[in-house]
Amino acid sequence: MTRLMSLVAALLLALPVYAAEMGDDGLHKADWMRETFKDLNEDLAEANAEGKRLMLLFEQRGCVYCRKMHEEVFSDAEVADYIRDNYFVVQMNLHGDTEIVDFDGEAMTEKAAARKWGLLFTPTILYLPEEVEEGKNAAQAAVASQPGAFSKGTTLDLMTWVEEKRYELDNGEDFQRYHARRIKERDDGKTD
Repeated sequence: MTRLMSLVAALLLALPVYAAEMGDDGLHKADWMRETFKDLNEDLAEANAEGKRLMLLFEQRGCVYCRKMHEEVFSDAEVADYIRDNYFVVQMNLHGDTEIVDFDGEAMTEKAAARKWGLLFTPTILYLPEEVEEGKNAAQAAVASQPGAFSKGTTLDLMTWVEEKRYELDNGEDFQRYHARRIKERDDGKTD
């Protein structure tokens, strides 16, 4: 019986800390995602009021890379806690018909916004600044975008780089240089 209990304990430890549920729309639903009216100016104001950064997360039904991110990256306790503490996340459906209002005032469906913003892949994350210049849309205003699935280390480094506003620094350390430095600083040298 002890061997069986050890095996069960090992299997439980191998599972993600939490797994996002699947919504009726076929998209993963994490507890750190916000249900909003998808008026981006309102979402930005609410994020700022909470001292958080606005993140737009585009996904689609059946996306294997979205599943990978939810099962392997977003489910990691360190990543999930970082998101909860620092980001106001609004999920968008690449093929969705829900109306959104862009920063420039244009109302459209999620799928029309994806086309307007040139988004081709899922998941794609747009990281927004605390203030958006008048007349700019979300893609023009984004300080960074993350198209596709990346490891925990890369994702956490990008979230940290954005949250710390390192994109504003004039020190020659763009994200790739920052990420390379962070990889080197990690004890094991791994990217995850």
